[in-house]
Amino acid sequence: MNRESYRILEFDSIRLKLKSLANSDWAREIASQIQPSDDLDEVQSRLDETAEAVRINSAGTIPLNGIYDLRPMLKKLQLGSNLDVEDLMEVLSTMLAMKSVKRFFKSLEMDLPILKNLSSGIEILGNLERDLDNTIDEHGAIRDSASPELNRIRRELRNSQSKIKDRISDILHDSNLQKFFQDSIVTVRDDRYVIPIKQEYRNQFPGIVHDQSSTGATVFIEPMRVVELNNEIKNLSIEELREIDRILRKLSNEIRKNSETLLENCERLAQIDFANSKAKLARDLRANQPLLNDSGKTNLIQARHPLIPDSSVVPIDLELGNRFRTLLITGPNTGGKTVSMKTLGILALMNQSGLFIPAAIGSEISIYREIFADIGDEQSIEQSLSTFSSHMTSIVKILDQAEDRDLILLDEIGAGTDPEEGSSLAMAILEKFLQIGSSVLASTHYSELKTFAYSREGIENACVEFDEKTLKPTYRILIGIPGASNAFAISKRLGLSESIILRAKQFITEDHAQFENIVSALERERMEFEKRNADIAERQKRITESEKKISELRDEISKSKTESIRKAREKSQSMIRQAKREAEEIIASLREQFDDQGTKKRSQAIQNARDRLRHAEEENSIGIMSDGNYRRRINIKKLSIGDTVYIPRLDQKGTVLEIHGKDLTLQIGILRMELDSSQCRFVGDSEKIQEDRVEKSRTSFVSKVQNISREIDVRGMLVNEAESVVGKFLDDAQLAGLKEILIIHGKGTGALRTGLHDFLKNNGSVAKFSVASLDEGGAGATIVTLR
Repeated sequence: MNRESYRILEFDSIRLKLKSLANSDWAREIASQIQPSDDLDEVQSRLDETAEAVRINSAGTIPLNGIYDLRPMLKKLQLGSNLDVEDLMEVLSTMLAMKSVKRFFKSLEMDLPILKNLSSGIEILGNLERDLDNTIDEHGAIRDSASPELNRIRRELRNSQSKIKDRISDILHDSNLQKFFQDSIVTVRDDRYVIPIKQEYRNQFPGIVHDQSSTGATVFIEPMRVVELNNEIKNLSIEELREIDRILRKLSNEIRKNSETLLENCERLAQIDFANSKAKLARDLRANQPLLNDSGKTNLIQARHPLIPDSSVVPIDLELGNRFRTLLITGPNTGGKTVSMKTLGILALMNQSGLFIPAAIGSEISIYREIFADIGDEQSIEQSLSTFSSHMTSIVKILDQAEDRDLILLDEIGAGTDPEEGSSLAMAILEKFLQIGSSVLASTHYSELKTFAYSREGIENACVEFDEKTLKPTYRILIGIPGASNAFAISKRLGLSESIILRAKQFITEDHAQFENIVSALERERMEFEKRNADIAERQKRITESEKKISELRDEISKSKTESIRKAREKSQSMIRQAKREAEEIIASLREQFDDQGTKKRSQAIQNARDRLRHAEEENSIGIMSDGNYRRRINIKKLSIGDTVYIPRLDQKGTVLEIHGKDLTLQIGILRMELDSSQCRFVGDSEKIQEDRVEKSRTSFVSKVQNISREIDVRGMLVNEAESVVGKFLDDAQLAGLKEILIIHGKGTGALRTGLHDFLKNNGSVAKFSVASLDEGGAGATIVTLR
């Protein structure tokens, strides 16, 4: 196709609209490079694809979210590089989209041969998807269960960190060491836990100095008691990074092996996404699928220019190639001649690109080999010569290339030079195109061309409608009627003297005057005909609007139903995946608890656990976790043997058999398990607790509100621990109706105070806060006013 015509007809604007409606980068790339085709079968196939997507959009939405262009990653793999966690997340997201799209089309009970063929060709790589899903969580972090080695390393890391906290806590609470501390807090320097010590006691406190404050008053010392543990954490962290790197290399190799399949799947997704964007464009433009032919016949009904807003566009009817091959449009400037030509040109380009066109159902349009356009907007007197030269240069090029299946758009043919010579040239050019057999839509002001159109078979006159009462064009095309100049009528309305107008008419030849009178008579008859049909058109409009509202209501109901079903399916799939992961965690825990007394016994227990989990999933997908009363953390000092606890990750209750420090031995049905008390929630000392939970919860709440203190002491806590405690205290204080509270955080280095102030700035419960007065602690405390 002629690239200059793309520019003149603004086809790139259509590409941009189409591109903006695509979900994925690959589909946007296809949209930005779309090219019209001159092959009838190919155009029909493209339009059928769009029609299928339009049918789908009327009933539901194709799940195309989460699609990424994997081509750069696959290319990186082919060059020998490995993917990082973000890359793997995008691969997993795209693979999940592949599965969703394939499942969506499989569930559709519609005849969609093109799009269903694309979706059925998507190959689901189940093993790779499971490996990725089991390795990376929804936040982009590597799961502990990604490998047994990583699970071991992180478990040891947590144990070591817990030991360090316990030892440091013992140090901070040692009364003999209190005078050494600048502040009773723990901080981190160079990834090692340290304590702020006063400068004068640095030699009396055993440990390694890692840093000092800007004033030199404080040194940060790593106690000798935790040096070995800090070294252990450092080594474990290095091991963790190495294991993660090994896991990423393994997954990269798996993706590398399946790169060809992934690439083909992504291409199919992009084609489906592109078809969906074509359907969206059809919806936005209220466009329809036209009838096709390759014989040059075009009949547009209520056609609208796609780039003109609905509020100002005027639909036109346009016929070409049936009774005549050339249509000559005449009429006043700014009457709509140029817009009519551009409308035909851009709709032809859209149609041959596989896009629906903004025209009424029943419109027919031909497939053109080439579309040539010579449309210019320069009409000033100063540029008339250059305008003529430019137009004539363009027409010469068109004449050299034109064939019988081409569409040629000529604006103001022959303009910009002597009227007699210009009209003669225009007639000779139109006659040449008539001999070639091209389809031509041309505009002119020359009256001689109107007569020429009457005298030549294959050429037809048309005009843009003009209202003589308002002196404004209506922008409608009237085929078969040449346009009158309307110069005298316009001049009279504008106040030109009647005598001057009469004198001007005397200068017009008799034939021309008679011709203008005939045109005026035809125009009056047409207006009368339009009035008679106005009532019928109005009634038809009301009926059409009523039918449209009914159809939209039906579509809305259908769409709402489909969307509800889709959301339910997605939720159930998410719950199933979560249940599977939890099942594997339980099985792993069971494997650790059994010794080597017998493989058969261990396998039987694992199978029993799987059966129980499957049964629980089938019986109740929500479980007892929905009971909000099982949220209270266990106070290990008050817990007794025989008490009932709730285990959130198993969604089960158990009975306490033994207590070893923070570790509990629990009886859960037929299973006996050992768990950390932090993984459990307190239920009560008997099942009677559950029956009275509503009353006790209410009593506990009232008591807590009545007895709440105005102040809270967070000295010695880490910043994140203090934030959690203060956040809960703010909620309780608001519920108790307190307007002002006091937070005691100590002076020290100011790190805890700064962290809490940052937290208070972003807390919605806080109206304002400031450093406390001297009698309430000064810089060591903060007064908070609640909303």
